[in-house]
Amino acid sequence: MRISDVRELNDTELLKELGDQERALMNLRFRKATMQLTNTNELGNTRKAIARIKTVIRERLITANLEAAQAAVTAEGE
Repeated sequence: MRISDVRELNDTELLKELGDQERALMNLRFRKATMQLTNTNELGNTRKAIARIKTVIRERLITANLEAAQAAVTAEGE
């Protein structure tokens, strides 16, 4: 999943996708432990997808906090 794809998702879709990716990572770890994983690149790709999703969630949280702080400052000035 590319970062542009992740940014297009809304908040509920992001959380759902995060849960799906974490579940997929757990399954990949089990498959690796039981020697059933043939493509080991899947682990890294899944971890990177999780990181991208968490990054977008954090960006949105920071943006929302900045907007709320700016609104508070503007309200105090009036």
